[in-house]
Amino acid sequence: MSQLPSSWARAPIGSVCVETEQVAPAIDMEFTYVDIGSVDRFKKKVIAPQRLLGKDAPSRARKRIRAGDTIVSTTRPNLNAVALVDQSLDGQIASTGFEVLRAPGLDPRWLGYLVRTSAFVDAMNSLVQGALYPAVRGKDVRSFVAPIAPGNEQKRIVDKLDTVLTRVDAVNIRLARVATFLKRFRQSVLAAATSGRLTEDWRTAHGMKAASDAVKETPFSAKQMAHLLSKVRTPLKTGPFGTLLSKSEHVAQGIEVVGIENIDHGKFLAGSKIRITPEKALELSAYDLQAGDVIISRSGTVGEVCVIPAGLGELRFSTNIIRVVLDEAIIEPNYFVFLFLGCTQVLKQVDELCKGSTRLFLNQTILNAISYPLPGREEQSEIIRRVESLFAFADRLEGRLRTAQTATERLSPALLAKAFRGELVPQDPNDEPASELLRRLQQEATSTSAKRGRKSAV
Repeated sequence: MSQLPSSWARAPIGSVCVETEQVAPAIDMEFTYVDIGSVDRFKKKVIAPQRLLGKDAPSRARKRIRAGDTIVSTTRPNLNAVALVDQSLDGQIASTGFEVLRAPGLDPRWLGYLVRTSAFVDAMNSLVQGALYPAVRGKDVRSFVAPIAPGNEQKRIVDKLDTVLTRVDAVNIRLARVATFLKRFRQSVLAAATSGRLTEDWRTAHGMKAASDAVKETPFSAKQMAHLLSKVRTPLKTGPFGTLLSKSEHVAQGIEVVGIENIDHGKFLAGSKIRITPEKALELSAYDLQAGDVIISRSGTVGEVCVIPAGLGELRFSTNIIRVVLDEAIIEPNYFVFLFLGCTQVLKQVDELCKGSTRLFLNQTILNAISYPLPGREEQSEIIRRVESLFAFADRLEGRLRTAQTATERLSPALLAKAFRGELVPQDPNDEPASELLRRLQQEATSTSAKRGRKSAV
């Protein structure tokens, strides 16, 4: 346990908190109900409470809350669903799934920040009971031994935390926007690549047609699937289904079967959940995958697509996949992938042709019906080179973004730890020691309990 400043003290949370009320709302009473789902565990705020009548209230709607209370979810404490109750919720009702902390002698924000610290979360996690429904008890929350600063220093600390953590939140919001901008950048690159805009200067230099100013159509000729397919292997193949490959034939070790989980925004993710024996793989040899094959998801997230890289060994593909074997003298596999990821003309056709069923579903008939804008083979290579160069630039920015996000994610816990060690603001020797504050609070608590006892006796 770290050393605290000499003017600080330690005490169980319960020793500085008063008992809170429980109520059963009347059937015609209208109130705001705060349940665990109402708390944004990232913002540490109540953001989505319900407005209910007593007759519609769940049996857990029992705990009266006041402005300045700190509510702590006792379920799954690792998620740290905690919040400081603001004035708009004064007098409303919360779920019994919360422990309500009310400490009249402390700055309300002190407990609000305390229950967000790693020390508190770790302590609660160590006391969890139950595996299916992990939870702690209210007395576990109140038994946590908390650092208590002098009253004036509490205010200086939480004022500082309010200012600094607001800035940290603003940085996190801006970084999240950068992630969105990078996604849009990639989409714009693909749209420019498949519309002809990306290589307009290249075509001009080679004496070719420029894209129209309105960019309504590409300068590329439109081709049907039949024009693009290989004549060597079965060019279009849907994965085995039904009795061809059942779950009972999956094994722990063996030949990998590629599924939609292996496709991630144009990239192939190695490793498979499904494997089959070499004997079964031989039986399904028509469903093999080779380097350069294109695979497309036909259900789930329809139209996810990637190229099978070299060096993966023997593979088969599952029922949710369509294998496309292209004539690489006509179209490069990577350019075909770009068409499915960012070509407005292709995406629109996929969307329209897949409609009409309860869920989107891609099949060979739809693939054959789509018109694909096809530049010459030399321009395809130039498009791929430029797209990969721009994507590499985006990847570098994304790496820096992740580094920055990791750093800012660590800032809040570090600042809170620093605050509750007494290191965030300087101490003032003129402040009343926390020990005096605790002594006075305990006397007031004893007096309040005695009054409550006499009232109960009457």
